[in-house]
Amino acid sequence: MRQTGDNALACLAVCVGAFFCFVGCSASRYKAAADREAYALIAQKAKSVENMSGSFSIEQTNQWSLGGLSQRQEAVSFLGDYGRTELGAPVISIQQALSIATARSRIMQSRKEQLFLASLLLSQARHQWTPLFSASGAGRFDVDTERALDLVPDPNNPSQPKVVLSDKVVEQQKVNGGARVGSGWLIRDVGRITAAFSTDFLRFLTGDPRSLASSRLGATFTRPLLQNAGFQQEMENLTQAERDLLYEVRDFARFRKEFSVRIATAYYGVLGNRDIARNSHLNLMSSQTNAARTRALSAEGRVAQAQLGRLDQQQLSVENAWLTAVRSYRQSLDELKIQLGISVDTAIVLDDKELESLQIRHPDVAVDEAVQVALEARMDYQNSRDQYADAVRKVKISKNALKTQVDLVANVAVNSGPDSGRGFPLPDPKRYNWSAGLDVDLPFDRKRERNSYRASLIGADRAGREFSLKEDEIKQEIRDNWRLLEQARRGYEIAEIGMAVAQRRAEEQNLLAELGRANAQDQVDAQNALNEVRNQRTQALVTHTISRLQFWSNMGILYIKDQGDWEERAPQRKTDANGQSK
Repeated sequence: MRQTGDNALACLAVCVGAFFCFVGCSASRYKAAADREAYALIAQKAKSVENMSGSFSIEQTNQWSLGGLSQRQEAVSFLGDYGRTELGAPVISIQQALSIATARSRIMQSRKEQLFLASLLLSQARHQWTPLFSASGAGRFDVDTERALDLVPDPNNPSQPKVVLSDKVVEQQKVNGGARVGSGWLIRDVGRITAAFSTDFLRFLTGDPRSLASSRLGATFTRPLLQNAGFQQEMENLTQAERDLLYEVRDFARFRKEFSVRIATAYYGVLGNRDIARNSHLNLMSSQTNAARTRALSAEGRVAQAQLGRLDQQQLSVENAWLTAVRSYRQSLDELKIQLGISVDTAIVLDDKELESLQIRHPDVAVDEAVQVALEARMDYQNSRDQYADAVRKVKISKNALKTQVDLVANVAVNSGPDSGRGFPLPDPKRYNWSAGLDVDLPFDRKRERNSYRASLIGADRAGREFSLKEDEIKQEIRDNWRLLEQARRGYEIAEIGMAVAQRRAEEQNLLAELGRANAQDQVDAQNALNEVRNQRTQALVTHTISRLQFWSNMGILYIKDQGDWEERAPQRKTDANGQSK
């Protein structure tokens, strides 16, 4: 008997080990299945969202490489010693920067994962409305001791011995187990159906070896009639999960627009700082030339010593400004590297041609027209509108929870007959029982439901205010963006005029200086004015370009390609019956 118990324990250990081995080997299969379903759900929602990337993936297997890019062939002097570090560094265009950021940016990756997690939540919510199967089992090998039973003669009835407890203690061994296979299905507009088949087994291994077994097949049907009728709360959970994923897809599509504008802003900002460093270096070279020339004239007695001191002071001030400009450029370049998702130790150079190719291209659209387009195209506005509808719908759900709970419940079961010891007993159709009736929960205590209902009313009011606020914020963004565009365009025009004036002043002062008739203060003012207007022109050009991209993005019509670069699309104007723009 001891050997039989050992064999049972060994069998149980093997089964447990095999189970955990199966679970461990299935992890990769579960991951692949979750990915397939999540991507399918995102693709399904993306069909109704304009400009949603069709190649969505959270995998980072195709990392962007800097190996195939062209390299800087010469060092620049206006960056000082740092200029030599640019030799051999890859030159990155704006399109390449956007591609790198799309593939490697930490922010982009986190945003993709957020969308993916939302799809997993919808997967779980949908799963509740599918047939759910379960299976469980248990097995035990039990050993206990008990006092033995003896048969002794009965003096009063010699023919019928008595059963008495013996002083001996015997060991009793038994194996028992059970298994259950069940399923449940929540069906829309029908109810919840659950079914289960269960079996129990017991075998005594010592004493009088015998077995006992039984089985049962049962099913239950439940349908709420008043509170939660039609499983409204469960339906609401699914509906909200569906809409939440749609909101996330919309948010991600809008995030891609904002992300590209953010990268472009940082990219052109670095180029702008590089141009400031270049202009500061030109200013320094001019200051040194003016000081050297004045020093020679002073040695000849043709210029007062005070004039030379003013120019020497200007040279020191300009040199400090140049060092500050170089530091600002290097700092902004490191910040761009972080945004792109590459190491700050990586040497890169931005393409100067990108700055040279910028032009003032003013949007040909009226402000009121831009506002109307934004209210139709903005993804966040659509989300705010739909979230208000969600809040109104939740009021109806919470109001329903105040009703009396009345559920129609029906049960049916078929049991096995007496264990005959001849094979496994199956449920006998003749041995059945069933019941049907109503479960009622009267609304004596509804404080929690009452408070939830009142909170839902407040939530609906709040969502309505947020929807109204979002509309005003969009209008304010468009109008402020338009004013910034107008200012940048006019600022560029002023800088162009100022450039001609400043260059003429600088040339006049240089001519006077060569004749020994220049005033040091006038030279300094002309030189500083030229440097300032150069920076103003570049800044106005960059500001207008970024503001234009932001304007299209705020209107919701900036089209973003899969690699992150954009395509500017003018809004489609509506026309009347005569073909005239409305």
